[in-house]
Amino acid sequence: MMETKLPLPPFTAETAAQKVRLAEDAWNSRDPDRVVLVYTEDTRWRNRTEFPLGREQVRQFLVRKWEKEREYRLIKELWSYTDNRIAVRFAYEFHDETGQWFRAYGNENWEFNAHGFMMRRFASINDLPIDASERKFAWPLGRRPDDHPSLSALGL
Repeated sequence: MMETKLPLPPFTAETAAQKVRLAEDAWNSRDPDRVVLVYTEDTRWRNRTEFPLGREQVRQFLVRKWEKEREYRLIKELWSYTDNRIAVRFAYEFHDETGQWFRAYGNENWEFNAHGFMMRRFASINDLPIDASERKFAWPLGRRPDDHPSLSALGL
């Protein structure tokens, strides 16, 4: 029997929002081995100028990403959904090896198979250098606390 990743399509507003929060939580773990388990073996991505194919390339991409993007903290927000697709907007903060902070803004389009695994992820992302005093995502590393404001509540 094939493994499933709940919630499954077709999505409702509630289950799409759950899927988004689960993705946010996984990415905030900064654990590539955990994150890749929600993607199909042959997943197809577009992330800035990289086009990873399959779980192993995605895992390698994430290892490189989190080596460069230090103290990474992410908030995702549901934008739209259909039967097996979800669109999200997101922002994340990190600093580089020099200590310069950034806030990255972006959008992702996701497509899922019937078992709830993501087959496709297409991301568009822009980075904005910020001063450390401008940070809005300062919770302890890991999962964003439930009472932390959303992107909309933060005016982002």
